[in-house]
Amino acid sequence: MGEDVDGHEVHRARSVLLTRHLALLTGALALTSTGVAHAGDGPGTSAGNCHVIMFCVGASDGSNPGGSGGQAGSSQGGGGNSDSKTKCRYEKVDPKPPTSWPGWKGADPKKNDAYLYGCTGGGQANPDGFVIVPTGQQPAPQVDPRVLAQRTVDSMTLIGPDIASPRAAGKYTVGVPMWMWVHQGATTYGPNTASATAGGVTVTATAKVSKIVWTMGDGVSVTCNGHGTPYTSSEGMAQSPTCGHVYAKTSSGARSGKFPVTATSTWTINWQGGGQAGQLTEVRQTNVQVAVGEVQVVR
Repeated sequence: MGEDVDGHEVHRARSVLLTRHLALLTGALALTSTGVAHAGDGPGTSAGNCHVIMFCVGASDGSNPGGSGGQAGSSQGGGGNSDSKTKCRYEKVDPKPPTSWPGWKGADPKKNDAYLYGCTGGGQANPDGFVIVPTGQQPAPQVDPRVLAQRTVDSMTLIGPDIASPRAAGKYTVGVPMWMWVHQGATTYGPNTASATAGGVTVTATAKVSKIVWTMGDGVSVTCNGHGTPYTSSEGMAQSPTCGHVYAKTSSGARSGKFPVTATSTWTINWQGGGQAGQLTEVRQTNVQVAVGEVQVVR
């Protein structure tokens, strides 16, 4: 696919990108700009010694699943950018660099061509580089590892916390410590590891919940840096050592007579591949309705 690019833009791209990158890699190679090509003429168009190809590429095939469903209450997902497109511009290096140029990486200059590429889009800048292809062939679109990393995350189908406590069917009491905790599953808490490959690039990512923020419905929020501690009867009236809350009022004044509790998990995803590494963040939620009453004294 192509788009119109005027002669001034192409000339500027050649003088800035091509000269700069070849000079940095060879230390001595000087290129001349002879002729102007218009990307709008389509792939393979050439004028003089300039050969420009435009691609609009993305690491997504459109089948990426989004976050969905939760085991406790309702869950919501979000944060994916898998439909981002990266626009790449390829320019053939002519005349060819000498055999001693490191960019050939052992390839025979007599049987191969060198192309300079620069990519933009996908919501972020992309580094420039060189690609070597057999003579007469066109370069394949380069894959941005960051876009591929997001595709990997989407394939994990991360969802909201699987709340074990508080329970929708439970009955809780004002002044009595509530212990909050979640079940640890690959899609609800992690760790969750997946890989994706495209264009010869493989990216591997590992996701895990780094914190859960509980909005208790009474105006109080509790941040827990772990999955919480399950309650046992031997703990009596003790407060949770890791994640808990004490209600100071009943839920009788709330809609439906229950407090709307929301557990929001923050997923931290570390990825690496394609010579790069980075970190992504995803947020998911699960909701549950909690009834809180008072102890009734019988006389």
